[in-house]
Amino acid sequence: MKFVTAEQNGNAFVGIADTERNVVIHLQAAERAMNGEVTLPSSLLECIALGDVFMEKASQIMQWTETYFSDEYIYPLSNIRLLAPIPRPAKNVFCVGKNYVEHALELGNDSDIPEHIMLFSKAPTTVVGHEAVVLNHQHVTNELDYEGELAVVIGKKGKGIKKEEAFEYVFGYTIINDITARDLQERHQQFLLGKSLDTSCPMGPWIVHKSLIPNPNRLQIETKVNGETRQKANTEQFIFNIETIISTISQGMTLEPGDIIATGTPAGVGKGMKPPRFLKPGDVVEVTIEGIGTLRNEIEK
Repeated sequence: MKFVTAEQNGNAFVGIADTERNVVIHLQAAERAMNGEVTLPSSLLECIALGDVFMEKASQIMQWTETYFSDEYIYPLSNIRLLAPIPRPAKNVFCVGKNYVEHALELGNDSDIPEHIMLFSKAPTTVVGHEAVVLNHQHVTNELDYEGELAVVIGKKGKGIKKEEAFEYVFGYTIINDITARDLQERHQQFLLGKSLDTSCPMGPWIVHKSLIPNPNRLQIETKVNGETRQKANTEQFIFNIETIISTISQGMTLEPGDIIATGTPAGVGKGMKPPRFLKPGDVVEVTIEGIGTLRNEIEK
């Protein structure tokens, strides 16, 4: 199942995107029609925290709507606006730096290939959804860059997680564009300011449940700017795979339902080109990941 946070007539709701029928099922409205009551929470963050209970109810509702189809709770995808699946994360988004060898090399040399996982974060205020406009921030940066990434969404609370048990703590996967102000990143040495400008974390278009992605460590990923392919790789090229990332973060820090981990970007970023090619007003960036879909955003004109 593909879970969304969507908006219709100014009202946000949690839904399931059925991309074969190009519709979205409003879960609370469908549950009310099915049972005469609503038990599901109104935010996807709260739904994820319910664990298996949420998945069982969502599955029942989806099956019921296959027989009882109504425009009271099933909307055409074209009629709704997709927000970020988790519009306001409960904490900063975890981000892995230099997790592809070629990306580490394009921004440095052999000594820049990490021996240990490099971690930084993006503030919750950076998050926006599919098709949202990304602010150009020209008053503070001249070097806005793109970074297409696979993101992991945690589904269960855990600490000290073993690598071999890591996927038990995953809810699903989504796409993130880790928009970065390279000049701020270099000027302040630490990454927070350069990574945390408002709207600099487009996410979506939905969260795909882990049951639909058997091996997230082997997915094609591609980033295009104005239709031109800039990044093309496979997550099998990770330096640190997903289970290692989850285990490492959790050794001294509790991971909670709804936590988001961006797993790093491949080579091909604007900063690494000669000469560098940074994002300009009006540029359209599309990040496509196998089994998930495409996240599309335009830079403010």
